[in-house]
Amino acid sequence: MIEIVEVTRPGSSAGRDFVSFPFELYANSPYWVPPFKKGIRKIIAKHHPMFDHADGMFFTAYDGGRAVGRIGIIENEMSTESQELRTANFSLFDCVENDDAAAALFEAAEEWARQRGVNEIVGPRFSSGTYGLGVLIEGFEHRAAMTMSGYNYPYYGRLIERAGYSKKRDYVSATIDAKTFRMPDRITRIAAVTEKRGHFQVLKFSSKRDLKKMAGPIGEMHNQTLGQANGVNHLTEREVNALRKDLLAIADPALIKILTYDAKVVGFLFTFHDVSAALQKGTGRISPLSILRLMREAKKTKDLVVNGIGILPEYQGLGGNALLYKELGRTVRESVEDARNAELVQVAETTWLMMSDLENLGARVYKKHRMYEKQLQTP
Repeated sequence: MIEIVEVTRPGSSAGRDFVSFPFELYANSPYWVPPFKKGIRKIIAKHHPMFDHADGMFFTAYDGGRAVGRIGIIENEMSTESQELRTANFSLFDCVENDDAAAALFEAAEEWARQRGVNEIVGPRFSSGTYGLGVLIEGFEHRAAMTMSGYNYPYYGRLIERAGYSKKRDYVSATIDAKTFRMPDRITRIAAVTEKRGHFQVLKFSSKRDLKKMAGPIGEMHNQTLGQANGVNHLTEREVNALRKDLLAIADPALIKILTYDAKVVGFLFTFHDVSAALQKGTGRISPLSILRLMREAKKTKDLVVNGIGILPEYQGLGGNALLYKELGRTVRESVEDARNAELVQVAETTWLMMSDLENLGARVYKKHRMYEKQLQTP
């Protein structure tokens, strides 16, 4: 019989199991990349700045006293998903291949949501941060791109669908072969004309100190570009600062590019050294050794992760996109000696312009994540 236990604090038995369960589930997987346990504990304790305007609950499932699954459910008051519905997000879902365990987890999450008057659940989606979107449904033979694009076993989609959820939208991740990549002539010409006009400029950084100064404008762009496209909630100043701290820990300023139009920040390109291998060795712990591994991996890795490329809607179609793609090509060719691949993570299928541009760039789609939704009948 499946038992569901609420997780009220990270130090409880259920809290410890909530944090450690996926490490046991994926112990033999070469593709899963662990998150930092400290970050998950912070979420359980509701110390993440998102909880300034959100509430949530976390559940651990047991079968015969053994942890077999977990789930989180969060209602964010600043959700941009719908004006007509009260929406909550399920996230941090992990489960053994057991329909009863998955069903019990979703029932617990849905009951919590119903009691709050929520009538729609969307997920997997964490409302703030870098935990990726959706469940992997294609590309199980590839490793996760750090914690920015998750990995899960193939049966996850079936468990979620049997719990009554249906597709909301898909996100594709594409790879660019650095050795064969060539910028299309058309994009090169458009970029050249755009540069001559002088309105658009690409800002580059040589230090993390300079990059920190752009946190506010970057956060606003997130709200208006990635946030709008993905239905993710608007980030507050405290959330932007937390996200900035997380990203700066692994960022190389030379890989971050900002696009301006007449000095106004209107676009961005976020690229990172792929340190997935070091994260796997770190087993979720933050220690001097794990930090040293991350630093070493950043220097020796031949792969890149592009975790954000976007431009404000009102500035699209004016040539700025071509400039960003030109910078992407330059980054792929020049940032890493003997670079192998650059992975563009989680582009929403609803962003048709970006999908078309990926095809024009010769990127090969090789992963797909799916976000699900379910309507609830409230009391």
